[in-house]
Amino acid sequence: MEENLKQLADKLGIATTFTDAGLVRQEYEIPDSTVRFIADKLGYKAGNLGEIKKSLADFDKRRWQTTLENIYVVEQGNIHIDAVIAKDQEQSYFALQAENKDTGISSAVTFEIHPTGETYTIGKTIYVKMLLTITSELPIGYYKITFTVGDKNYTATLAVAPKECYENDILKEGKTWGYAIQLYSLKSEHNWGVGDFSDLQRFIEICSRCGAQVIGLNPLNVLVHTFPENASPYSSISRLFLNPIYIDIEAVPEFKPEDKEEIKDKLEEVRASELIKYEEVYPLKIAVLEKLYGRFMADLTTPRQREFHDFVETYGESLHRLALFQTLYDIKSTYRFGGWRSWEDEFQNPNSAAVRKFAQEYADKIRFFKFLQFEAFRQFKQVEDKVKECGLKIGLYRDLAVGVGKDSAELWSDHDLFLKDLGAGAPPDAFFPAGQKWGLGAFNPYVLKERCYEPFIKILRANMQGAGALRIDHVMGLMRLYVSPDKSDEPGTYIMYNLKDMLNIVALESWRNKCQIVGESIGNVPDGFIEQLEAKNIYSLSVLWAERKDAGWGDFNAPWEYPSKAFMSVGTHDMAPLRMWWFGYDIALMHNLQMMTEDEKNNAYHKREQDRWKLLHALDINGCWPEDNLRKADYLYGESYPEGIEEAVHTFASRTNSKVFLAQLEDILHVEKMQNLPGTDIDKHPNWRRKLPVSLENLEGDIAYIRNIKAIHKAR
Repeated sequence: MEENLKQLADKLGIATTFTDAGLVRQEYEIPDSTVRFIADKLGYKAGNLGEIKKSLADFDKRRWQTTLENIYVVEQGNIHIDAVIAKDQEQSYFALQAENKDTGISSAVTFEIHPTGETYTIGKTIYVKMLLTITSELPIGYYKITFTVGDKNYTATLAVAPKECYENDILKEGKTWGYAIQLYSLKSEHNWGVGDFSDLQRFIEICSRCGAQVIGLNPLNVLVHTFPENASPYSSISRLFLNPIYIDIEAVPEFKPEDKEEIKDKLEEVRASELIKYEEVYPLKIAVLEKLYGRFMADLTTPRQREFHDFVETYGESLHRLALFQTLYDIKSTYRFGGWRSWEDEFQNPNSAAVRKFAQEYADKIRFFKFLQFEAFRQFKQVEDKVKECGLKIGLYRDLAVGVGKDSAELWSDHDLFLKDLGAGAPPDAFFPAGQKWGLGAFNPYVLKERCYEPFIKILRANMQGAGALRIDHVMGLMRLYVSPDKSDEPGTYIMYNLKDMLNIVALESWRNKCQIVGESIGNVPDGFIEQLEAKNIYSLSVLWAERKDAGWGDFNAPWEYPSKAFMSVGTHDMAPLRMWWFGYDIALMHNLQMMTEDEKNNAYHKREQDRWKLLHALDINGCWPEDNLRKADYLYGESYPEGIEEAVHTFASRTNSKVFLAQLEDILHVEKMQNLPGTDIDKHPNWRRKLPVSLENLEGDIAYIRNIKAIHKAR
């Protein structure tokens, strides 16, 4: 790679080489074309040597063109900010004020000035950089700082973060356990073919009776209204709002029993189906919600109307943009295909006159979408209240997706915030040898900082709502994110984010929201990254199948070898449940879908047989088998499923050092199919559609459930 281009890539945070996390680690050299393409999307031309040199000069000059940066993110007790002034102002009067953005209280702060020796000349003016060390004690929070130089004032945002993330009291005391569930998969005699917020309340009550203190949930964010079959919870249209499919229709105040009389046969059908029929369930619920909305709007003087007005005011422009996007999408999809990028130019701009006129014309439909969020938030607040009522120490453990769908309200509402023509994904690793192209929008790191990280802060707060813990999906994205061009086969590479700032923002918000932070770090983890998370008291995510020696080829780690500050589970929604894993049905599935060759299949079966032996050995030497159901055979391929193995595995998992163990109902209830098979669409595999085989009403009487809870209690 030409030296000037490499220098520009290094300055911009574009990786020119990286190593994957495959079983046989491979290093990649990034072609010049990829670097040039990404540099351009970051705002720096790199088409030829002249453009590269100009971009290098522009980058170096950038910091010297403003006295203060837009935001400084610092740790409490170590508050340093830099300031740029003209050299002839070095003897000017200096002052510093800090206004707390929550309280509005402003006060002078004491500070020391330290010259850095750095200078830069623009035109005929020589600029110097100085370091301001604030010696006043500032509590954690956000401040507007005003720096006075002579008779001029310069402002910036100061975010003062704690040294570590918040930690729940129960985890300071010892270990606990709970469940990892997919809310949509909950089955009940009450719901309308998909798990809902009332089901979640019932499950919270079950947890309180069995001693579980935490419930891990899939992302709850709003999905595409017009195409309910696009059901991946990790590809939302906005991470700020909830998926209305989780509304319990019969719990809406405007609901009347006769509303379901004419659809009762349809309700029985969608309840009885093995898979969730999104294309039937969602329109069914929306049709009734439209009727209930009509009743809601019939009297504008009710207390509930005033609550709705307050909700709309609180969520303001973000809510309006979502509802406007959903309305536009619903109407335009009847004659235009390809998402919002296929719309007429004037409708691709949310601030255009055409969009404003549309908003006036379709005001009632827009208001309906706001009503959906109003009711979803109301029912979710009842879930939060149920957690408190039942005394769950951690409660909900929510999931923040790494990105947002490219065809989303977030991207439509704010084009400049996201990298244009690039999609987030992942390079090859041990679990996904072909790599992953998620097709998600990625923040532009420079625009994000210019906006004082406010879009990231809003998303953190939205997903910490009602949560005692938050899982940050692909937490490595706080440091670097693998992106590749949308419309070409050009290879991708990593772009860098300001990890120190991002971690400090996460820590600050975790304390403000009393929310435990967990980082999902399965995949290509940079050297030293885990140590940086640990220093911030961010818990890791530990998975039985990944806790192996020799990069997944060796023995299973012993319980005492597991990390303490971790949320541990047997698998994840992207992995085969225990029974499926045992029989190798996942291998057969991938081979049948032509995701692996015949040789790869045979090798996978051979390794799985070894892995089964290693698992049995781990359960044996740690005395994990239930006393009334000890291991009876070697269970070679062709023999039956080992009775009691799920109890033994849960005993093993419960004994690990990890402070939180999350059991999966799929393992307990002997499910043989995956919730999600990465790399496939609905035409190949019914991702995000599997209901649990046992209803909530029958769960506590199920013998497998009873025995597994007993095993967990005995070991944890």
